[in-house]
Amino acid sequence: MDCASEPTGFDYVGNCIRPPSEADSILLQATLGCSHNKCTFCGTYSDKRFAIKDRSILENDLRFAQKYCQRQRRVFVMDGDALIMPMRHWEWLLSEIRQKLPWVNRVGAYANSKAVALKSDEELKRLKEMGLSILYYGLETGHPQILKDICKGGGPAKHIKQGQRVKAAGIKLSVTVLLGIGGTERSLEHARETGRVLSGMDPDYVGALTLMLLPGTPLGEAYERGQFQLPDARGMLMELREMIAHTDLSGGLFYANHASNYLPIKARLPQDKESSLALIDSALNGQVGLKPEWMRAL
Repeated sequence: MDCASEPTGFDYVGNCIRPPSEADSILLQATLGCSHNKCTFCGTYSDKRFAIKDRSILENDLRFAQKYCQRQRRVFVMDGDALIMPMRHWEWLLSEIRQKLPWVNRVGAYANSKAVALKSDEELKRLKEMGLSILYYGLETGHPQILKDICKGGGPAKHIKQGQRVKAAGIKLSVTVLLGIGGTERSLEHARETGRVLSGMDPDYVGALTLMLLPGTPLGEAYERGQFQLPDARGMLMELREMIAHTDLSGGLFYANHASNYLPIKARLPQDKESSLALIDSALNGQVGLKPEWMRAL
């Protein structure tokens, strides 16, 4: 290999995010931004328009990973909803990962209801066969009106259906929900309806994050105008309790241990439901300390 073709590092454009569980993964930015990019609470991809990156760029990234990332066993494909890529792009990328990074044992990506719906059942199974192991699905809420208010796209029934299709294909499903996204007005309604939708989707993992309002986003601006009120720490705990109480999984893990959360929870449902509720009750009664504000972050 001559100097001109020597891989120089990964090509990252703009803001790049990944799930906490992908902290040690090889991060491949196959798409730019998010094809939806309308959620009122999100400002992550405001710096770029959605696009699929050229294969030549990804080839360089893969060569770099082949040489310098042999201790990393996982690949996470970015950006916001990389599953939206057409099958020809996914088949090429997964084939290249298998060929150039044979030690990798898991490939993951973000997804939304639209991206899943655009793939047939056969295509989802094909992606699983080629190595796509887990999808991180942003639900945020199961409340029909809140879904509309935050411009998430898709109603509760659609989210349940698409989540079930992912699992039926054999792909692990990790669903993200947002504590506080209903504000103080719909806090417990949001929790109950989200628990109902999570029960219908029956994911392998649930990640509950606490909403952190970002300046410049529609929801952040509504908060500044006094049109949206965020629950306080006690309100967030009550919402979390209500959500867990109304979530029935067949063996999935429910995490609320993100840096944004006040009280770390890690429970396998259904067996750990009662102990988790008891822990939250202890926190509500002041017997368990909460994370101070200065330690909370996105």
